[in-house]
Amino acid sequence: LPRLLPPPDLLPGQPRGREAEMADEIAKAQAARPGGDTIFGKIIRKEIPAKIIYEDDQCLAFHDVSPQAPTHFLVIPKKHISQISAAEDDDESLLGHLMIVGKKCAADLGLKKGYRMVVNEGSDGGQSVYHVHLHVLGGRQMNWPPG
Repeated sequence: LPRLLPPPDLLPGQPRGREAEMADEIAKAQAARPGGDTIFGKIIRKEIPAKIIYEDDQCLAFHDVSPQAPTHFLVIPKKHISQISAAEDDDESLLGHLMIVGKKCAADLGLKKGYRMVVNEGSDGGQSVYHVHLHVLGGRQMNWPPG
């Protein structure tokens, strides 16, 4: 008789649920490399769709396609900065603007009890897209430490 195997996500020793999601995020971050065009550049140029929350001449905010909280959106500068470590002194105002926009969008989306703002840096920091982006997550109690 043929033997039925459990689905791959239920095999012994395989990560399950949140563990599997984290393993996938780590793999994406380790595979990502700075330089070149990114998915965010395509979103800024409107070459691919996004659920946009806010836009001005400096930045764009849109819902994350893989939300990690009930509310999860990104705020990105229209100027390409590959990662925080590549930011220059003259980017200070722009980076501050991202946080102010994140705060305003969080309020507009009803995150009255709080939220978390995160910027991932490099592969060990979980950066999977090399265009600076501010994650804003809310709608549930956040744990500490985060990762």
